[in-house]
Amino acid sequence: MAENSGNEAQPVECEVLIVGGSLVGLSAAAFLGHHGIRAYVVEKHAGTSIHPRAGYFHIGTLEAYRRIGLEPAILELSHQQFGPDGGINLVESLAGREMAKFVPSINAGVERFTPCKRFFMTQQSLEPLLRRRAEELGADLHYRSELVGFEQDESGVTARVRDLDSGEVREVRAKYMIAADGNRSPVREALGIGTHGPGWLSDSITIYFTADCRPWLQGDPHGVIYVMNGDQRGFFRFEAEGTRGFLVVNTLGDMALPGAKKVADDISPERCIALVRSAIGVPELPIEIEDVATWVAEAKCADAFRKGRILLAGDAAHVVPPNGGFGGNTGVQDAANLAWKLAMVLKGDAGEALLDTYQQERQPVAELTVEQAFTRYVRRTVPEELDETTPALRDEETMEIGQFYRSNAVIDGRREDEPACLHPDQTRGRPGSRVPHAWLGDGRSTIDLCAEGLVLLAGPDADAWVEAANDLGLASVSLPAEAAGHCGVGEAGALLARPDGFVAWRTEDGAEASPSALSGVLGEIRARSPRHRASSS
Repeated sequence: MAENSGNEAQPVECEVLIVGGSLVGLSAAAFLGHHGIRAYVVEKHAGTSIHPRAGYFHIGTLEAYRRIGLEPAILELSHQQFGPDGGINLVESLAGREMAKFVPSINAGVERFTPCKRFFMTQQSLEPLLRRRAEELGADLHYRSELVGFEQDESGVTARVRDLDSGEVREVRAKYMIAADGNRSPVREALGIGTHGPGWLSDSITIYFTADCRPWLQGDPHGVIYVMNGDQRGFFRFEAEGTRGFLVVNTLGDMALPGAKKVADDISPERCIALVRSAIGVPELPIEIEDVATWVAEAKCADAFRKGRILLAGDAAHVVPPNGGFGGNTGVQDAANLAWKLAMVLKGDAGEALLDTYQQERQPVAELTVEQAFTRYVRRTVPEELDETTPALRDEETMEIGQFYRSNAVIDGRREDEPACLHPDQTRGRPGSRVPHAWLGDGRSTIDLCAEGLVLLAGPDADAWVEAANDLGLASVSLPAEAAGHCGVGEAGALLARPDGFVAWRTEDGAEASPSALSGVLGEIRARSPRHRASSS
């Protein structure tokens, strides 16, 4: 990807260049800043999102934002917009009959897994919070700035960025570059990285509208309302007051019609008003169309997440239909996984091979996520296409907080024959899984303990492991017996928690505790040890 210009500004040097300043790019900038790395972010649009877009956020996403201090602001604004819970159902029309209830309440039963909650929030409301936090943590954000070319070498990436207002082209020299530039990622294309998966599903539209729907939104609140009738298949999302929202239309209602999956071929105001009225079920209801966005529903995963010093994240690495809300959430988890690794490498605390574990860990999760979003799309939107090849559904806790890693940054992690996501009741703190949630006596959760960096979590009788950590300058916390048991370390064992909230190593044996034993574990995790390898146990 290369383009020359005679109007060159002064070059800039940075540690990490992020291409794309939307949800995933801003999250990456904030997570990097939390770990002491200032990111240089370029975004071609004039500011943060002007459309609601992603709106259903998972447990793991709020846990990641909790680690950087954003949870209170997010929940306050979310509850103003949508209330604290809500569900997901299927109707013939908003004013018509309910056909199914997919999720009665998005937070039913989550308290035993996490101190956090799922939440509904418009992306146009979340992104300003992320932007402000990223800037507080040192990010250098440049809107109306477009990547027009780049090359990489053994020591970094040289990018050319054009200011879309002045036309000036500035050279940016970065040690690493994160491509968070969307599903059509020019960076991925320039790198020659292909994709695999089910692929194209439909040419969809999102209709942003205002209409007084309050009479049909009383009673049980629903954050996502699927619609299936003779005109269309798609879903609604409304803001709290019930007078503004959007309607996604994935296909026409009769799949036998020619072009049933090419809804975007006609986005005239008359047709959009007719679709909204049909979905509401009130033929004469006054409707004002604010905007219409056309987009492609597809399910695919990049063949590689890294090429040299350039790493793909978010939609650049994986694209899913919106069913289940996996798109933005998976991208935020990419950013959380990558940020601490980049920070350790850039600070000299880890070997460069640590970055190989980003693809080792995130690509299998992304492939399973693509599968699960696809199967939800089929079951909720085009059920007549359901057959023996359609993947079985995995539950929400498994997909949201059950990521299970097998990589060189985990010692004795997931076996090769185990899935990339497994229910947290089954993993219970096994290496490669998320640190289990348990309350501590001071009001904190175990998931809060790793927010600042690698930390040793030890059983109540694991004094030798705590002393070893102290000798090495590693943070440690002695857990009460109940929490230690919940995390699988027993009375005298310990685990090493990573800054992204995952278990890197665990033992129930206190007899082997020593600074040299713990140093060997740290060396392996940081890609410094000759034993550095993926587990096959």
